[in-house]
Amino acid sequence: MSDLVPMLLAQPPAEEGSGFWAMLWIALAVFGVIFAVVTVIVIMTYGKLWFQAYMSDADVTMLSLIGMGFRQVNSKVVMTAKIMCSQAGMNINRRDGISTQRLEAHYLAGGNVMNVINAIIAAHRAGIDLDFDRAAAIDLAGRDVLDAVRTSVHPKVIDCPDPRRSGKTTLSAIAKNGVELRIRARVTVRTNLEQLIGGATEETVIARVGEGIITSIGSADTHLNVLENPDRISKAVLERGLDAHTAFEIVSIDIADIDVGENIGARLQADQAEADTRVARAEAEQRRAEAVAVEQEYKADVAEQRARLVLAEAEVPQAMAQAFREGRISTSHSA
Repeated sequence: MSDLVPMLLAQPPAEEGSGFWAMLWIALAVFGVIFAVVTVIVIMTYGKLWFQAYMSDADVTMLSLIGMGFRQVNSKVVMTAKIMCSQAGMNINRRDGISTQRLEAHYLAGGNVMNVINAIIAAHRAGIDLDFDRAAAIDLAGRDVLDAVRTSVHPKVIDCPDPRRSGKTTLSAIAKNGVELRIRARVTVRTNLEQLIGGATEETVIARVGEGIITSIGSADTHLNVLENPDRISKAVLERGLDAHTAFEIVSIDIADIDVGENIGARLQADQAEADTRVARAEAEQRRAEAVAVEQEYKADVAEQRARLVLAEAEVPQAMAQAFREGRISTSHSA
């Protein structure tokens, strides 16, 4: 050991550039370790999704998955939607198809990506023309685009009136003869995807159909005509085009039930007759009261004339006495 120290001191000094290269190699080693760690983390986080997309020809790169993580996009939702489109034979071209970027944009806008993709696939299978832009617009407008597609394929039935909305189970209408009819109708509608954005909802369709039914019954001469031909109501209502500017297309209107209610006309006539009777009685009572008042006036006038007569008779003795005193009447002459 005593000889080792002088030997080390006797060694020539290291070159000036050897320290730089040592630091460079250390930096490269550290960078390699960090890169390896990051690569492992990325592979552990996104490797399964990327491999799934690669095997499904979904055209999603690893950089896109990493970018979704930074943009707070649910990469699993976007990946699942892209795979569904690829497997369904949809156009997923990056320029004019359902690209990853368009799915991310719809997700960031607050849309329901899976609902839109399911609706597009269902429409594609049913032969309905529905592209991604229209489906996304319908979804962002607050409408259930998947339910709209299903209703377009399988029409649904709406009760008129709807007990859940109005609390009523039947519509009340009166024919010209005054008889009330209580009707319950069922309206079959199909979604009109062209007017789904900005089109009126089910409430408008129910209100229009109810108005049309009441108008048709009101124009009937008698309630018997309606009972004999209930289909005349359906035809009259359908001819009015009540589904204009709505999100639905009316397929059919079926009268489910008709009940005869009260004879409103007869009741109104009876009420009117009773009212007329009361008016006549009031007028007769008024005339009787006026006659009684006139009679009392006559009696008062007779009493007044009698009082004047008594007053005049009382003045006769006084006048005679005055005449005797003044000598205008003498006793001999009077005798």
